[in-house]
Amino acid sequence: MSEAFAHATVLLNEAVDALQVKPDGIYVDGTFGRGGHSRLILQKLGVQGRLIALDKDPTAIAAGRAIEDVRFTLVHRGFEQLAQVLQELGVGKVDGVLLDLGVSSPQLDDEQRGFSFRFDAPLDMRMDTSGGQTAAEWLATVEEKELAEVIRDYGEERFARQIARTIVAARQERAIETTKQLSDIVAQCVRTREPGKNPATRTFQAVRIYINRELEELENILPQCVEQLKAGGRMSIISFHSLEDRIVKRFMRDMAQGDKVPKFVPIRAADVPQGKVRLVGKPIYASEAELALNPRARSAVLRVAERLGG
Repeated sequence: MSEAFAHATVLLNEAVDALQVKPDGIYVDGTFGRGGHSRLILQKLGVQGRLIALDKDPTAIAAGRAIEDVRFTLVHRGFEQLAQVLQELGVGKVDGVLLDLGVSSPQLDDEQRGFSFRFDAPLDMRMDTSGGQTAAEWLATVEEKELAEVIRDYGEERFARQIARTIVAARQERAIETTKQLSDIVAQCVRTREPGKNPATRTFQAVRIYINRELEELENILPQCVEQLKAGGRMSIISFHSLEDRIVKRFMRDMAQGDKVPKFVPIRAADVPQGKVRLVGKPIYASEAELALNPRARSAVLRVAERLGG
Protein backbone atom coordinates (compact mmCIF):
# COMPACT_ATOMS: atom_id res chain seq x y z
CA MET A 1 0.00 0.00 0.00
CA SER A 2 1.26 3.49 -0.84
CA GLU A 3 2.37 5.24 2.32
CA ALA A 4 1.70 8.60 0.71
CA PHE A 5 -1.95 7.74 0.21
CA ALA A 6 -2.23 5.78 3.45
CA HIS A 7 -1.33 8.77 5.62
CA ALA A 8 -2.41 11.80 3.57
CA THR A 9 -4.94 13.64 5.72
CA VAL A 10 -6.91 16.12 3.62
CA LEU A 11 -7.23 19.73 4.83
CA LEU A 12 -5.46 18.70 8.03
CA ASN A 13 -4.50 22.09 9.43
CA GLU A 14 -7.51 23.92 8.04
CA ALA A 15 -10.05 21.54 9.59
CA VAL A 16 -8.38 21.45 13.00
CA ASP A 17 -7.64 25.20 13.08
CA ALA A 18 -11.33 25.82 12.38
CA LEU A 19 -12.19 24.12 15.69
CA GLN A 20 -10.19 26.72 17.64
CA VAL A 21 -9.09 24.00 20.05
CA LYS A 22 -9.11 25.00 23.72
CA PRO A 23 -6.45 23.35 25.91
CA ASP A 24 -9.07 22.04 28.35
CA GLY A 25 -11.78 21.36 25.77
CA ILE A 26 -13.58 18.15 24.82
CA TYR A 27 -13.53 17.27 21.13
CA VAL A 28 -14.89 14.55 18.85
CA ASP A 29 -13.23 13.18 15.72
CA GLY A 30 -16.14 11.31 14.20
CA THR A 31 -14.05 9.76 11.42
CA PHE A 32 -10.72 8.64 12.89
CA GLY A 33 -9.36 6.97 9.74
CA ARG A 34 -5.64 6.79 10.34
CA GLY A 35 -5.69 9.50 12.97
CA GLY A 36 -4.28 12.51 11.17
CA HIS A 37 -6.83 14.96 12.52
CA SER A 38 -6.89 13.28 15.93
CA ARG A 39 -3.13 13.53 16.40
CA LEU A 40 -3.14 17.24 15.58
CA ILE A 41 -6.02 17.90 17.97
CA LEU A 42 -4.13 16.07 20.72
CA GLN A 43 -1.10 18.27 20.07
CA LYS A 44 -3.23 21.34 20.73
CA LEU A 45 -4.95 19.99 23.87
CA GLY A 46 -3.61 20.55 27.35
CA VAL A 47 -3.44 17.96 30.11
CA GLN A 48 -7.10 18.54 31.01
CA GLY A 49 -8.33 18.21 27.45
CA ARG A 50 -10.06 15.19 26.00
CA LEU A 51 -10.56 13.71 22.53
CA ILE A 52 -13.13 11.05 21.64
CA ALA A 53 -12.72 9.41 18.23
CA LEU A 54 -15.13 7.11 16.41
CA ASP A 55 -14.74 4.88 13.38
CA LYS A 56 -16.76 1.98 11.99
CA ASP A 57 -13.76 0.43 10.19
CA PRO A 58 -12.00 -2.30 12.24
CA THR A 59 -8.67 -1.56 10.51
CA ALA A 60 -8.90 2.07 11.59
CA ILE A 61 -9.57 0.97 15.16
CA ALA A 62 -6.54 -1.32 15.03
CA ALA A 63 -4.37 1.55 13.77
CA GLY A 64 -5.67 3.81 16.52
CA ARG A 65 -4.36 1.53 19.24
CA ALA A 66 -0.92 2.95 18.53
CA ILE A 67 -2.01 6.20 20.20
CA GLU A 68 -1.27 5.78 23.90
CA ASP A 69 -2.67 8.91 25.49
CA VAL A 70 -4.89 9.11 28.57
CA ARG A 71 -6.76 12.02 26.99
CA PHE A 72 -7.77 9.88 24.02
CA THR A 73 -10.72 7.47 23.70
CA LEU A 74 -11.30 5.47 20.51
CA VAL A 75 -14.67 3.76 19.93
CA HIS A 76 -15.61 1.24 17.24
CA ARG A 77 -18.86 2.91 16.17
CA GLY A 78 -20.08 4.90 13.22
CA PHE A 79 -20.50 8.64 13.81
CA GLU A 80 -24.26 8.20 13.49
CA GLN A 81 -24.13 6.96 17.10
CA LEU A 82 -22.36 10.05 18.43
CA ALA A 83 -24.99 11.06 20.98
CA GLN A 84 -25.25 7.52 22.33
CA VAL A 85 -21.47 7.16 22.62
CA LEU A 86 -21.14 10.43 24.52
CA GLN A 87 -23.91 9.37 26.88
CA GLU A 88 -22.23 6.01 27.51
CA LEU A 89 -18.95 7.78 28.27
CA GLY A 90 -20.64 10.20 30.64
CA VAL A 91 -19.75 13.18 28.47
CA GLY A 92 -22.07 16.15 28.23
CA LYS A 93 -21.67 18.91 25.68
CA VAL A 94 -18.45 19.10 23.67
CA ASP A 95 -16.38 21.96 22.29
CA GLY A 96 -16.01 20.70 18.76
CA VAL A 97 -16.86 17.95 16.27
CA LEU A 98 -14.82 17.10 13.18
CA LEU A 99 -16.08 14.90 10.34
CA ASP A 100 -14.00 13.82 7.34
CA LEU A 101 -16.62 12.19 5.14
CA GLY A 102 -16.49 9.48 2.50
CA VAL A 103 -14.05 6.68 1.80
CA SER A 104 -10.44 6.96 3.00
CA SER A 105 -7.23 6.44 1.04
CA PRO A 106 -6.33 3.26 2.99
CA GLN A 107 -9.73 1.83 2.14
CA LEU A 108 -9.31 2.68 -1.54
CA ASP A 109 -5.76 1.37 -1.71
CA ASP A 110 -6.43 -1.94 0.02
CA GLU A 111 -7.55 -4.08 -2.90
CA GLN A 112 -9.23 -6.64 -0.62
CA ARG A 113 -11.77 -4.02 0.47
CA GLY A 114 -13.30 -3.91 -3.00
CA PHE A 115 -13.79 -0.15 -3.18
CA SER A 116 -11.74 0.44 -6.32
CA PHE A 117 -11.93 -0.74 -9.92
CA ARG A 118 -8.14 -0.40 -10.10
CA PHE A 119 -7.83 -3.92 -8.68
CA ASP A 120 -9.44 -7.26 -9.46
CA ALA A 121 -10.68 -8.05 -5.97
CA PRO A 122 -13.71 -9.32 -4.04
CA LEU A 123 -16.63 -6.91 -4.39
CA ASP A 124 -17.07 -5.97 -0.74
CA MET A 125 -17.21 -2.16 -0.26
CA ARG A 126 -18.21 -2.31 3.42
CA MET A 127 -16.58 0.29 5.64
CA ASP A 128 -17.38 -1.91 8.63
CA THR A 129 -16.23 -5.38 7.61
CA SER A 130 -17.47 -6.87 10.89
CA GLY A 131 -21.03 -7.08 9.61
CA GLY A 132 -23.59 -6.10 7.03
CA GLN A 133 -24.23 -6.94 3.40
CA THR A 134 -21.42 -6.82 0.85
CA ALA A 135 -21.81 -5.14 -2.53
CA ALA A 136 -21.69 -8.55 -4.22
CA GLU A 137 -24.49 -9.89 -2.02
CA TRP A 138 -26.66 -6.85 -2.71
CA LEU A 139 -26.07 -6.92 -6.47
CA ALA A 140 -27.08 -10.60 -6.52
CA THR A 141 -30.66 -9.85 -5.43
CA VAL A 142 -31.51 -6.18 -5.94
CA GLU A 143 -34.33 -5.50 -8.38
CA GLU A 144 -33.49 -3.65 -11.57
CA LYS A 145 -35.66 -0.62 -10.77
CA GLU A 146 -34.07 -0.08 -7.36
CA LEU A 147 -30.59 -0.59 -8.77
CA ALA A 148 -31.20 2.01 -11.46
CA GLU A 149 -32.45 4.49 -8.87
CA VAL A 150 -29.39 3.97 -6.66
CA ILE A 151 -26.98 4.44 -9.56
CA ARG A 152 -28.88 7.50 -10.75
CA ASP A 153 -29.35 9.18 -7.37
CA TYR A 154 -26.09 8.29 -5.62
CA GLY A 155 -23.83 8.20 -8.65
CA GLU A 156 -25.49 10.98 -10.66
CA GLU A 157 -25.08 8.62 -13.61
CA ARG A 158 -27.08 9.39 -16.78
CA PHE A 159 -26.70 5.82 -18.04
CA ALA A 160 -28.19 4.36 -14.84
CA ARG A 161 -31.05 2.47 -16.49
CA GLN A 162 -28.82 0.85 -19.08
CA ILE A 163 -26.25 -0.12 -16.44
CA ALA A 164 -28.88 -1.64 -14.14
CA ARG A 165 -30.41 -3.62 -17.00
CA THR A 166 -27.01 -4.96 -18.04
CA ILE A 167 -26.04 -5.92 -14.47
CA VAL A 168 -29.28 -7.84 -13.95
CA ALA A 169 -28.80 -9.66 -17.25
CA ALA A 170 -25.15 -10.45 -16.51
CA ARG A 171 -25.87 -11.96 -13.10
CA GLN A 172 -28.20 -14.48 -14.72
CA GLU A 173 -25.17 -15.90 -16.49
CA ARG A 174 -22.63 -15.58 -13.68
CA ALA A 175 -22.53 -14.18 -10.15
CA ILE A 176 -20.92 -10.73 -10.00
CA GLU A 177 -18.31 -11.23 -7.30
CA THR A 178 -15.30 -9.07 -8.23
CA THR A 179 -14.57 -5.42 -8.90
CA LYS A 180 -13.30 -6.23 -12.39
CA GLN A 181 -16.51 -8.01 -13.31
CA LEU A 182 -18.59 -5.01 -12.27
CA SER A 183 -16.24 -2.55 -13.96
CA ASP A 184 -16.30 -4.48 -17.23
CA ILE A 185 -20.10 -4.74 -17.19
CA VAL A 186 -20.50 -0.99 -16.66
CA ALA A 187 -17.99 -0.22 -19.42
CA GLN A 188 -20.35 -1.93 -21.89
CA CYS A 189 -23.01 0.69 -21.18
CA VAL A 190 -21.07 3.91 -20.67
CA ARG A 191 -19.80 4.98 -24.07
CA THR A 192 -18.76 8.51 -23.13
CA ARG A 193 -17.14 9.79 -19.97
CA GLU A 194 -15.06 12.72 -18.78
CA PRO A 195 -11.43 12.50 -19.99
CA GLY A 196 -9.29 10.43 -17.65
CA LYS A 197 -12.27 9.05 -15.70
CA ASN A 198 -13.06 5.35 -15.62
CA PRO A 199 -16.58 4.58 -16.96
CA ALA A 200 -17.38 2.73 -13.73
CA THR A 201 -16.52 5.65 -11.41
CA ARG A 202 -20.07 6.84 -10.80
CA THR A 203 -21.50 3.33 -10.41
CA PHE A 204 -18.86 2.32 -7.87
CA GLN A 205 -19.55 5.51 -5.92
CA ALA A 206 -23.29 4.85 -5.96
CA VAL A 207 -23.01 1.25 -4.78
CA ARG A 208 -20.55 2.20 -2.04
CA ILE A 209 -22.75 5.02 -0.76
CA TYR A 210 -25.78 2.73 -0.68
CA ILE A 211 -24.05 -0.22 1.00
CA ASN A 212 -22.69 2.02 3.77
CA ARG A 213 -25.78 4.25 4.14
CA GLU A 214 -23.47 7.23 3.84
CA LEU A 215 -26.03 9.92 3.08
CA GLU A 216 -28.56 8.65 5.62
CA GLU A 217 -25.88 8.58 8.31
CA LEU A 218 -24.79 12.10 7.39
CA GLU A 219 -28.33 13.41 7.67
CA ASN A 220 -28.65 11.72 11.06
CA ILE A 221 -25.35 13.01 12.51
CA LEU A 222 -25.68 16.69 11.60
CA PRO A 223 -28.50 17.50 14.08
CA GLN A 224 -26.59 15.56 16.75
CA CYS A 225 -23.52 17.71 16.14
CA VAL A 226 -25.51 20.86 16.82
CA GLU A 227 -27.22 19.47 19.90
CA GLN A 228 -24.01 18.09 21.42
CA LEU A 229 -22.04 21.32 21.00
CA LYS A 230 -21.57 23.84 23.78
CA ALA A 231 -22.26 27.49 22.99
CA GLY A 232 -19.26 28.63 20.99
CA GLY A 233 -18.39 25.06 20.00
CA ARG A 234 -17.69 24.37 16.35
CA MET A 235 -18.43 21.71 13.78
CA SER A 236 -15.80 21.27 11.06
CA ILE A 237 -16.94 19.07 8.17
CA ILE A 238 -15.04 17.95 5.07
CA SER A 239 -17.07 16.65 2.11
CA PHE A 240 -15.75 14.97 -1.03
CA HIS A 241 -18.60 14.95 -3.51
CA SER A 242 -21.57 17.11 -4.37
CA LEU A 243 -24.18 14.89 -2.69
CA GLU A 244 -22.45 15.15 0.69
CA ASP A 245 -21.63 18.83 0.36
CA ARG A 246 -25.18 19.68 -0.65
CA ILE A 247 -26.53 18.08 2.53
CA VAL A 248 -23.96 19.82 4.74
CA LYS A 249 -24.43 23.20 3.06
CA ARG A 250 -28.22 23.15 3.31
CA PHE A 251 -28.20 21.92 6.90
CA MET A 252 -25.81 24.62 8.08
CA ARG A 253 -27.77 27.28 6.18
CA ASP A 254 -31.08 26.18 7.69
CA MET A 255 -29.60 26.01 11.20
CA ALA A 256 -28.20 29.52 10.77
CA GLN A 257 -31.53 30.94 9.58
CA GLY A 258 -33.64 29.39 12.31
CA ASP A 259 -37.36 28.62 12.05
CA LYS A 260 -39.02 30.59 9.29
CA VAL A 261 -41.92 32.88 10.17
CA PRO A 262 -44.77 33.07 7.61
CA LYS A 263 -44.75 36.24 5.56
CA PHE A 264 -46.88 39.16 6.74
CA VAL A 265 -47.35 37.70 10.22
CA PRO A 266 -46.87 40.54 12.73
CA ILE A 267 -44.15 39.65 15.25
CA ARG A 268 -41.89 41.61 17.56
CA ALA A 269 -38.21 41.68 16.69
CA ALA A 270 -37.39 40.08 20.03
CA ASP A 271 -39.64 37.15 19.18
CA VAL A 272 -38.15 36.40 15.77
CA PRO A 273 -36.73 32.82 15.92
CA GLN A 274 -32.94 32.82 16.01
CA GLY A 275 -30.67 30.33 14.35
CA LYS A 276 -28.79 27.73 16.35
CA VAL A 277 -25.48 28.27 14.56
CA ARG A 278 -23.57 30.91 12.68
CA LEU A 279 -21.63 30.13 9.55
CA VAL A 280 -17.89 30.64 9.92
CA GLY A 281 -16.17 32.03 6.84
CA LYS A 282 -16.46 30.71 3.32
CA PRO A 283 -15.97 27.12 2.13
CA ILE A 284 -12.30 26.12 2.19
CA TYR A 285 -10.63 24.07 -0.53
CA ALA A 286 -7.27 22.35 -0.74
CA SER A 287 -4.35 24.58 -1.70
CA GLU A 288 -2.27 24.09 -4.82
CA ALA A 289 0.55 22.83 -2.60
CA GLU A 290 -1.68 20.17 -1.04
CA LEU A 291 -3.07 19.12 -4.41
CA ALA A 292 0.46 18.62 -5.71
CA LEU A 293 1.13 16.18 -2.85
CA ASN A 294 -2.31 14.56 -2.74
CA PRO A 295 -4.46 14.78 -5.91
CA ARG A 296 -7.35 13.10 -4.04
CA ALA A 297 -7.88 16.36 -2.19
CA ARG A 298 -9.11 18.09 -5.35
CA SER A 299 -12.80 17.54 -4.56
CA ALA A 300 -12.59 18.25 -0.82
CA VAL A 301 -14.51 21.18 0.65
CA LEU A 302 -14.50 22.24 4.32
CA ARG A 303 -17.48 24.00 5.90
CA VAL A 304 -17.54 25.32 9.45
CA ALA A 305 -20.33 26.44 11.77
CA GLU A 306 -20.36 27.66 15.38
CA ARG A 307 -23.04 26.90 17.98
CA LEU A 308 -24.82 29.95 19.30
CA GLY A 309 -25.83 30.34 22.92
CA GLY A 310 -29.24 30.95 24.36
